[in-house]
Amino acid sequence: MGRLVILSGPSCVGKGPLYAALKKFYPNIAGRLSRFVLYDSRAPRPGEVDGIDYHFRRRNEIEALREQPHFRVFAVRNDLQAMDTRNLKRRLAASDVFFEGNPFIGSGLIEFVRAHDIASLSVFLSPLTGEEIIELKGRVPSVCLPEFITDVMRRKLLRRTKRQKGILSQKDLENIEIRAESAYGEMQQAWQFDHVIACHDGEDSENWDAFYHPIGDARRAIQVFAALLEGHRPDGVETWGQDLIG
Repeated sequence: MGRLVILSGPSCVGKGPLYAALKKFYPNIAGRLSRFVLYDSRAPRPGEVDGIDYHFRRRNEIEALREQPHFRVFAVRNDLQAMDTRNLKRRLAASDVFFEGNPFIGSGLIEFVRAHDIASLSVFLSPLTGEEIIELKGRVPSVCLPEFITDVMRRKLLRRTKRQKGILSQKDLENIEIRAESAYGEMQQAWQFDHVIACHDGEDSENWDAFYHPIGDARRAIQVFAALLEGHRPDGVETWGQDLIG
């Protein structure tokens, strides 16, 4: 039985670029991972491919999957996503499997592997360090952490979407707000993961690919992630307690 590797974090925190960098700069490590693809009710973003990024289906088709016992369906920021547990078990019987996505599914997968005694490595990618969160909570006057995190992610999402589409529609702005407001609740789930990697370079940052080699936090995040996959615990990785984000 293989190992399930789970990489989760809020929308636009940098999960996609991190996986792309792993494939480019650590191909031997990435090559051992078979990617687990979910079903999703949303429309593809620019550059996304059906069957590779997600199995894009209509909402009513994903709703119907609830009737099949080997599917689990999750509500994710006004969308529906589903995972095929039978397919996951079959894939794990052959190799290590990699999931990259939101913490709603990530937490569900953590429950799944614990219930079925499956080896796993779970990593949460955070836009803030634990030290930053502690400092923000201790400031006088106090900082409203949910509003702060929402603002951080809103800016990242705005920059990413502008890079993808140029001019933003009202629907784009509404989607950005839903994702930004969801980030705080998603970060409250980070304590369930084995490790937390803090990375200020989200998907909006050019530090992942503009200079042919990652720099800044992007560089550090990919090095830390690769080391974890190799069984090491490098400097810079964090473990969060349940009370860090109240």
